[in-house]
Amino acid sequence: MANAAPGEQANGGAPDDAAWAADARAALAEHDAELARRFDEGEEIDRLLAERVNAVDGWVRQTWARCIPADAPLALFAVGGYGRGELFPHSDIDVLALAEEGSQERYADALARLFALLWDAGLPVGHAVRSAAECTRAAAADLTVQTSLQEARPLLANLAEVRTLNDAISIERSWPPDRYFAAKRQEQRDRHARYGDTADNLEPNLKDGPGGLRDVHTLRWMARRVLDAYGLEQLITLGLLGVDEYATLERERRTLSRLRFGLHLVAGKAEERLRFDHQKALAARLAHADEADNAMVERMMQEFYRSASVVLRINDRLLQRFEEQIEGEGELVPLDTDFATRRGYLVARDEVWPGGDIGRVFDLFAMWAERPEIRGLHSQTARALAESLHALPSWRDAGAKLRTQFIALLRGPTPVRTLERMSRMGVLGVWIPEFAQVSGRMQFDLFHVFTVDQHTLAVLRNIASFSMEAPDERFSTAHEVWPQLRKPELLLLAGLFHDIAKGRGGDHSELGAVDAREFCDGHGLGEADSALVEWLVRKHLLMSTTAQKLDISDPGVIHRFATEVADRERLDYLYLLTCADIAGTSPKLWNAWKDRLLTDLRTATRLAMRRGLENPVAAVERIAETRDRARGLLSAYGVGDDEADALFARMPEPLFLRGRADQIAWQALGLRGTAPGDSVVRVRRLAAGAQALEVFVHARDRDGLFTAIAITLDRSGLAIQQARAIDGPGGTVFDVFQVLPTDPRHVPDLPAIERKLLTVLAGSLDVRPARRAQPRHLRHFRVVPQIAFSDSADGRHTVFSLVCTDRPGLLADVAHVMRLQGLRVHDARVATYGERVEDVFRLAAGNHALDASRQDSLRDALLATIDGDAPR
Repeated sequence: MANAAPGEQANGGAPDDAAWAADARAALAEHDAELARRFDEGEEIDRLLAERVNAVDGWVRQTWARCIPADAPLALFAVGGYGRGELFPHSDIDVLALAEEGSQERYADALARLFALLWDAGLPVGHAVRSAAECTRAAAADLTVQTSLQEARPLLANLAEVRTLNDAISIERSWPPDRYFAAKRQEQRDRHARYGDTADNLEPNLKDGPGGLRDVHTLRWMARRVLDAYGLEQLITLGLLGVDEYATLERERRTLSRLRFGLHLVAGKAEERLRFDHQKALAARLAHADEADNAMVERMMQEFYRSASVVLRINDRLLQRFEEQIEGEGELVPLDTDFATRRGYLVARDEVWPGGDIGRVFDLFAMWAERPEIRGLHSQTARALAESLHALPSWRDAGAKLRTQFIALLRGPTPVRTLERMSRMGVLGVWIPEFAQVSGRMQFDLFHVFTVDQHTLAVLRNIASFSMEAPDERFSTAHEVWPQLRKPELLLLAGLFHDIAKGRGGDHSELGAVDAREFCDGHGLGEADSALVEWLVRKHLLMSTTAQKLDISDPGVIHRFATEVADRERLDYLYLLTCADIAGTSPKLWNAWKDRLLTDLRTATRLAMRRGLENPVAAVERIAETRDRARGLLSAYGVGDDEADALFARMPEPLFLRGRADQIAWQALGLRGTAPGDSVVRVRRLAAGAQALEVFVHARDRDGLFTAIAITLDRSGLAIQQARAIDGPGGTVFDVFQVLPTDPRHVPDLPAIERKLLTVLAGSLDVRPARRAQPRHLRHFRVVPQIAFSDSADGRHTVFSLVCTDRPGLLADVAHVMRLQGLRVHDARVATYGERVEDVFRLAAGNHALDASRQDSLRDALLATIDGDAPR
């Protein structure tokens, strides 16, 4: 039975409750402020957590004494995290009042007063009032309730009441060990899946994300249910957890706890997700600085990612050991003299394996790759591997035989999966120390959504997808290029090293190329192979930059790119590396438009190489070839040569120089049956099922035409990726836009888009941009605006480049400013890199380039617009 503290009396309904609660709230706030001060001074995190629990315990007991009679047959338990003795600054205070049904009814008012007073005192209490039988039923029906009650810690309860609660949730009454383990493991898998099965997110959840504190808690809960162990430390005496493993897990738990404690402080609430809003403030607090720079944030995040990675490794091993306790150890099934399987897991037969011999480690990964039926690495061998990492040499200190073994892994079955396993186990970082340096390294921006090591592995997985029998739908031609590679392992090496020098300062492409060359030479690759890998790493950004920032319909651009690439083998390797790199940077970054750009660039470059780089294509020849191919495509629609030539006569000649034959045929079909000057709008998908769209607009030229189209597309939920405006015969324009839905869940209605544009073309063109709020994540990244002007090659246009922070509707606002300035847009290329946009426009004032005065006026108006003062 619960008892009041000495000298305390229950005085149900006392009129001074409000004043008492205010005093309690003030005292708790003062105590929390003191804990925050000590946190900032670097005090040990477990002491801070324990002192907060002790302080809350004291006030909970005082509140109980005010509300509950001393002889009441009630007991009070802390449950959940509070029961575990782990209270962060804004954690909930979960309690259970244990009482039989009659007592519940009799003391209902007193309990209601208790919980209300706790809230008034500033304690966010979550409560339940249950009998022992109700605890059994609730626990049996809900895994979360069972788990919470397992953490129960008596606050005001005698030994008999503690035994009653323990009996109510015993394995005989609810959740026997095998069911509990299976359910908790599935719960963990589902939770990890919600976060993309990786801790390496830009805004990770410190509590529930993979490798977060919840994974440590889960191991504790399983140990309690499966082995009746009240803490993970008890597993050491049971032989299921090494002293080193326990110490490591505790170290990472403290690291994660410190981050979570600090996050609660800077957020001022129970925030578990380390959002951009709080990263700089938390990094500054941890570094004892007034303000954090990006480097501080990146160091803090790297510490988190590395801790989460270690937690996941130990989590995998312990789950397997719990499984063995339930299912039995299983028979040893020999595979060869060195390895066997036990319950489907790969195990080294030598008790002292690997004995510091990395050759034996490589043998392990080779066996694993050859046996796809293997479930994973046995926990005993995984632990032996982890304990030996410090004794394994890097490739520079290893002999030729070991280096040959590593290259053999790249040439063996499932090499990318092998590299992923080596990375997860920490072996890859030992063999290539530079890889260890970028493990867990993030970049504080919105473009790179993964840490460098996880991005690298994503690139390698994309490369692996090129070789699959079923082509990856994201890449239209990659699976056709893959079989042409002379040595696929060279592409894997280029992918492995392409970003390995990030964070060192200087050009990471140049520094990485030096690392790659040294590695290739050291592993006995021939001169041609080493040179190819070195060149790919040095030039891994060349193709994406050319495709996204330059006009690849310009024969001069193609000729310069082809000259730099120089041969078709390099082109194929670079094409595949570029596809894999862009798609591995962010799930949202790769789309059908980028796929088309790179495919078109590769095709045009191959044609240039076939023709001979000493013989650049002449404009007349290019126009004739495009006309012929377009004419052939139109014949399939019943368009004869004479009709085709009549339609071509209504189209501007630059289209045939810079456009694709299929694009010209599609536009010509849109003109068919119309009179010169009639407005024509056509919308199509760039590929079957693709989100990327191509919009063709033909109309009589008027001031504000481009702006009206851009704003209408923006209002239709479409983001312009590329735009081209070409003057046609008789005062007409041929505008082509490549667009993507701003919301990937939105399925565009193509006929509706055509109708909206035709309606706008029939009106005054006085369309105003829509106002939109800036997304939360963009507010924390500001790119200083950069505006530059230069003359086009022919001197008729001004090339205007804009670099600034992205925001919804930015292009529509920029186009509106250009209209107000009386300027015409002849070409636009829009590139977005996370929070950063890099747009290039070809402009004219009438038929002339902009003079200095017009440039200054445009610059001033655009800066005002970018800062949010767009004219209306």
